[in-house]
Amino acid sequence: MARRLEGRVAIVTGASSGMGKVTAFQLAREGASVVLAARREEEGQAAAQEIRDQGGIAKFIRTDVSKWDDVSAMVDFAVSEFGGLHCAFNNAGISARGTDDWLALSESQWDQMIDINLKGVWMCIRLQAPAMIEGGGGSIVNNSSVIGRRGTGSAPYTASKHGVIGLGKSAAVQFAKNKIRVNTVAPGFIMTPIVEARLADNPAAAEMAGKAIPLKHIGESESIAETVTWLLSDDCPYITGECITVDGGLLAQLLPPPPTEG
Repeated sequence: MARRLEGRVAIVTGASSGMGKVTAFQLAREGASVVLAARREEEGQAAAQEIRDQGGIAKFIRTDVSKWDDVSAMVDFAVSEFGGLHCAFNNAGISARGTDDWLALSESQWDQMIDINLKGVWMCIRLQAPAMIEGGGGSIVNNSSVIGRRGTGSAPYTASKHGVIGLGKSAAVQFAKNKIRVNTVAPGFIMTPIVEARLADNPAAAEMAGKAIPLKHIGESESIAETVTWLLSDDCPYITGECITVDGGLLAQLLPPPPTEG
C-alpha cells in the first residue's frame, strides 16, 4: 500500500508531546520527512530519535512559535535539511488553565495566550507559505479546539481558538492561487498527557466527561493524527478553508445528557 506522504517534507509544531508528537509519528509512517518543533528540547530530541529508531526520517529544532526569528529558523531548517516544505501541522499552543477569571486576568496573561495560540499560528502560516509556493504548493492544518466553535470562561483562550479558525479561512482564500490548501481541526476532549494528569487527580471529572460525549469516551491523539494526515494528503484535494471538529459528537448535541442515578 502506497504511503500518502511519500517524499514530502512536513513541519509539526508543539511536537514534543500529545497531539503534536503522535501526529509527527503518523506523518513519518506515511513517508514524510518530519521536522519536529517545540520549546522542550530534551523531549523533542527524544521524539525525533524514536521516529528514526522506527525507520522514519525526523529532525528536531527548538522553536518558540511566539518569536518570529524562531519560526523563520524552523522553516529554513526544514528547507536546508530536507530540500523543501510541503506540509505543516501548526499545533503548538497553551491551555486555558488559570485564565478563567475575567476580573483577575492580567495583560501579560492575555498577551502570552494570544502570542502563542493565535499570533504563533499566523507567523507559521506567513513563513511556511513562501517555502511551499517555491515548491509548487502544499497543505497546512492548524489546531484550534471545540472552544473555537463555542466558548469558555477563559477570554484569551476562547478568542485565540476562534481566531485560529478565522485565520485558516483567510489563508485558504489567500493561497488557493498558489495551490496551498489550509484547513483546521477542532479537537474535543483528547487524552493528552496534560489532560490525563488533570483527570488522574479528579476521576469524577473523567467519568462526567465520558458521559457527556455521545460516543461515551474521551478521544485519543491518534484520532487527531489521522484527521490531520488525511487533510495534508492528496486524499482530499478539494477541501480548503474548512474546520473539522473531532469531538465524539460533543458539539452535535444541544445539551449534555442529564446525570443518572447511582
